Amino acid sequence: QPVESGGGLVQPGGSLRLSCAASGSTTGRNTMRWYRQAPGKECEWVATVSAGGFTTYADSVKGRFTISRDNDKNTVYLQMSSLKLEDTAVYYCNSLPAGPWGQGTQVTVST
Repeated sequence: QPVESGGGLVQPGGSLRLSCAASGSTTGRNTMRWYRQAPGKECEWVATVSAGGFTTYADSVKGRFTISRDNDKNTVYLQMSSLKLEDTAVYYCNSLPAGPWGQGTQVTVST
């Protein structure tokens, strides 16, 4: 299962970089996605990176978040900038099609 890390507490306007370490069989060939779940809300898709590096983003994060991958390290990243209060959530990564879910990493944006 994936192992997400890099979350934390940050002020509005700040930045964080999340990492997702997954098995080589997953990150090397599969499309990978980041998701998030805020308290009391449904899980929301955030960003996708294809095996070839093509990226797509949810409108709510477009222009602020950047997804990338390093297949040699079996790792997917989410660089988050200009963070807003509404970005507060537990962030998860998974392959497409989805495999087992990890524990996620908490991102809290607060003054």
